[in-house]
Amino acid sequence: MPNYEIRPLQLRMLDILVAIDKVFAEHNLRYYLVDGSLIGAVREKGFIPWDDDVDIAMPRDDYELLIKHSREWLPEPYEFVCFENDPKYPLHFGKIQDASTTLIERPHLYYLGGIYVDIFPIDGAPEGKMRQRLYQFKYKMLTKALYFHFRDPYRHGHGPSCWIPLLIRKVFTMNGLQQSIKRHMMLYDFNTSRLAAVNHNDGLGSMVDRVEVLGDPTPVEFEGKMVKGMKDNHAYLTQLFGDYMTPPPAGNRHQHNFHYMDLNLPYREYKEDKNK
Repeated sequence: MPNYEIRPLQLRMLDILVAIDKVFAEHNLRYYLVDGSLIGAVREKGFIPWDDDVDIAMPRDDYELLIKHSREWLPEPYEFVCFENDPKYPLHFGKIQDASTTLIERPHLYYLGGIYVDIFPIDGAPEGKMRQRLYQFKYKMLTKALYFHFRDPYRHGHGPSCWIPLLIRKVFTMNGLQQSIKRHMMLYDFNTSRLAAVNHNDGLGSMVDRVEVLGDPTPVEFEGKMVKGMKDNHAYLTQLFGDYMTPPPAGNRHQHNFHYMDLNLPYREYKEDKNK
């Protein structure tokens, strides 16, 4: 169980989402709620009660515009972080975070920032199960290498468990791996592909028809606000999750259980307690 209250966190993330919706509308950027956030919108009209994150996805062209213009477009205290604009950022997708808060997800994956909304780029996807499996296999290998590169190599001690992370650090740079992942994700152009890879982390289940399922962003209610879902939310959620309208049992409910969180402390003012 997390050591923090879920609802205050959800309301702060809702503030980020509302700001995103406003800014993206002003600059004609497309986005969609995805994964558990879209389940919450459809099933709960808001957050899944135990959910402690928000996920959205953007077509690649819009994502690249966000990278380029986020500093001028986003109001304080919000900022877009990604490997393209922060050499210390460890992931291959971005986040819009609240700089007036502090969040450390895991001590062995140390990145200091604020609470956030995940931003996933949407690319085209290959057709045919074999091509899709090969495409996804390479993606998983590259992202696993990136994880090992960033992870504390001595998380499990100084034995054999540290050999792979240390070897990957000798062979690859973090930025080199991130660039390789990005090139692989962009092999299939979003605008000309029949299928869209909505969130590459979700594997084959997130490869849906770009026009009939994803379509244009469509208003959906979320916590009393109108944000954006897909043309056919049901088709996407059914393909990815099956019976998404039935909540999972308590033991199968995903939560992050963040290592450290402070909703009132700007992360740039955070001073680590070395005695923790």
